[in-house]
Amino acid sequence: MRADRLVSLVLLLRQRGRLTADTLARELEVSTRTVLRDIEALSTAGVPVYAERGRHGGFALSPGFRTELTGLNHDEALALLTAGSTRGEQAFGLGSALASAMRKVVDALPESHRATASDAAQRLLVDPEADLLSRRLVSEEVPGSTMIEVRRAVLAGHKLRIHYAATGQAPQWRTVDPIGLVTVRDRGYLLATRSGEDRTYRLSRVLAAEELPETAQRPNQVDLDRIWRERSTQFLSGGDHITVLLRMNPVRREELLDTALAVRAEEPDADGWLRLEVTFQDSRHAEWALWQLSTDAEALAPQSLRTSLRNRAAAIVTCYGEPS
Repeated sequence: MRADRLVSLVLLLRQRGRLTADTLARELEVSTRTVLRDIEALSTAGVPVYAERGRHGGFALSPGFRTELTGLNHDEALALLTAGSTRGEQAFGLGSALASAMRKVVDALPESHRATASDAAQRLLVDPEADLLSRRLVSEEVPGSTMIEVRRAVLAGHKLRIHYAATGQAPQWRTVDPIGLVTVRDRGYLLATRSGEDRTYRLSRVLAAEELPETAQRPNQVDLDRIWRERSTQFLSGGDHITVLLRMNPVRREELLDTALAVRAEEPDADGWLRLEVTFQDSRHAEWALWQLSTDAEALAPQSLRTSLRNRAAAIVTCYGEPS
């Protein structure tokens, strides 16, 4: 909305000082012409914005033009700024809204808190794009127009029509009653019901979406955390999932967790290794995951998995033969 954009424009000028029209256009995700019209509208409304000509010119506000909100203390502001700096800002297509909100938070701080909170937030990092082994965490992208329709239906309590590409199936249109949205490790999910049955849809597989005017059939109150736990349990107990008992070198634990569906039990072994009960998608998935760990992991059960790993190792030995 234009009113929100005008507020964001003023906040950008308050916090950064003189900015060119091109810079403002990039920050606000609009054209330069729109920025110039907005500047004119602000001037007409009495906001003291003025233009500085020349090579290093731009637009600026008269010194001292600001309002302050003293309700936030330093730690409260730091918490908001840190949360707003994470990669989670793109969750559910709210990245632009969050950026605008963070500008308002910074602008609302008293002068005594503003600089210290912003500097402190730069020294706290949550969920970087790669871990210490340089393994990048790949987030799934959902088209903005699709995410907007999904989000609107969830928040408005309306039925939702989605064009969904389930694994191994041709994309199909289906109408669902949305319950809520969940993001886990940069993957987004839509919790819904369809014809009264629980359904969980991966947002990256929603090719298109349309909010419908009909009211969704869903309870007025919802406990997403409880629903997610229940559906996770159902997911882990269904299909061709396999539970593996294994022992492993603890230095490779995180690598294993990146590939497993769930860890059901974990305890230290007598020799300093770990003994775990882990669930994998299927037998092939389990074999592949343990093969990556080489001699840093040993499958104890089931016997079929031990046999598969032994046969694979024997085939490698046969391929390369005896050392010459």
